[in-house]
Amino acid sequence: MATQPYENALRAVESLSIEDCERLLGELTARLAKGAVRAKKHSIMEFRGLGKDIWKGIDAQEYVRNERASWDG
Repeated sequence: MATQPYENALRAVESLSIEDCERLLGELTARLAKGAVRAKKHSIMEFRGLGKDIWKGIDAQEYVRNERASWDG
């Protein structure tokens, strides 16, 4: 469901020349990029413990040893 300001902007864009559309697109892209920079940054620490159930009951050393052995063919 489009909002009134969006509909008004869309109608206004339809009346622009190709050159003005390209200019507007550049300005909108720059504006969106600035918004992306302000987005919340995440820490790698948020992944701590993720997927730990997958490794339950598996010995890490044994797993690594088996992986390395498989490299030799």
